[in-house]
Amino acid sequence: MKRRDLLAAVGGATAGALILPGAAKAATYSGYAMAYFTESPTMAGASYRVHLAVSGDGLNWTPLNQNAPVATPTLGSGGLRDPFILRKQTGGFVVIATDLNGTDWAYQSQYLHVWDSPDLRTFTGYRLLKVHSLATHAWAPEAVWDPARSQYAVVYSSVVGGRNVLMVSYTTDFVTATTGQVFFDPGYDAIDGNFVTVSGVNYMYYKNNTNSTLLGTRSSSFNPGSFSVYTGAITPGRGVEAPQIVKSNTAETWQMWGDTWSPNGRFFCWQSTNVAGGSWSLLNDRLYTQPLNSKHLGITPITAAEMSALTTRWGTPAWNRIKSYNYPDRYIRHANSVGRIDTYPFDPYQDQMWTLVPGLADSAGVSFRSVNYPDRYLRHSNYAIVLAANDGTSTFAGDATFHRVAGWADSSWTSFRSHNFPDRYLRHSGYVLRIDPITSSSAAAAKQDATFRVGY
Repeated sequence: MKRRDLLAAVGGATAGALILPGAAKAATYSGYAMAYFTESPTMAGASYRVHLAVSGDGLNWTPLNQNAPVATPTLGSGGLRDPFILRKQTGGFVVIATDLNGTDWAYQSQYLHVWDSPDLRTFTGYRLLKVHSLATHAWAPEAVWDPARSQYAVVYSSVVGGRNVLMVSYTTDFVTATTGQVFFDPGYDAIDGNFVTVSGVNYMYYKNNTNSTLLGTRSSSFNPGSFSVYTGAITPGRGVEAPQIVKSNTAETWQMWGDTWSPNGRFFCWQSTNVAGGSWSLLNDRLYTQPLNSKHLGITPITAAEMSALTTRWGTPAWNRIKSYNYPDRYIRHANSVGRIDTYPFDPYQDQMWTLVPGLADSAGVSFRSVNYPDRYLRHSNYAIVLAANDGTSTFAGDATFHRVAGWADSSWTSFRSHNFPDRYLRHSGYVLRIDPITSSSAAAAKQDATFRVGY
């Protein structure tokens, strides 16, 4: 239910560049901004507002504003899903989103939430945009510039003839729009249109809502009814939705993100060097990290200056999450005061959030302070890792201090050496954390167990 704003007007422009009408030169992109809302398995992390994250490589993301919202809807349902960022032809951005607060699927809105933003640091002109007059919803809006019409095509899903189809309304200002018409109808329930233009050909990926798979279509124009399916079903082995194609800023490579439909799900990411061929390879979770509790992402490329300004304005998290190398869908957490790795997502989601403070026994090391129990730290006790309150002793300080070194399995990752048992390293065994001796002659599996990625 989202899309990348690689505008149709660019056609075969070089990677990382976008030429706007009247611009003296192309903007060079070196990063990305992501919009999303949040949910977690028990809905403890639900926030139906605009959240932002940034990334330098388009794969590993840093939530802004401590993963709190940056814009809040107050009209319509008072909540949103599926926020989408469009860089406008004239510069600046517009943010549009579904008018739906939570999971009240019976709620029917003919409107979209809209904000203007010059820089994604301020959001102004908040309003509702009416896109149709049907007794049905307008879900998962995306917008793309249609150069033949000199208008933006706003594509969303609504029920027509008893099933969801993709509809389109046209606008020049996101203040008023034409009455919706059918844009794409494959003959079954379809939602979540997502656009990218490559070498003058327009591609739209969408969700087959009858079996939760993704399919690709293409057309030489953006005319309603002109897109035809050219791929087989794309799936990670379970239900997926919300395709979002993102072009690398530095290579002829594309990533396509997908989201599982339930709060218990997570993002998946595929890669392709040939969008025209319709072939996508599913990436290992090791290669990417989504923002905490994020749902239904929308990504736009940004310049280095824009990314710097965003992090300055909103700040980066004061906490970290720590991913397992050989079980990259699992993160270090505490549960019943035991340190372990569990499959993301889970609740309480705060159990996986850690403040890495200077080591209690040696400031050159680190100690893992719990975010939701800030008087407690991870420590080893009889070599097992537990969460315990700091008793102020030198023994506790030593047990709770670790030194970051190059990862045993991958030097670009991290291993944590025990301060007071320097031949032992933090590792998981049966998903439970402990410290064990690791040497260059240790088995490859043990080295992988002792390797982690510190991120968000």
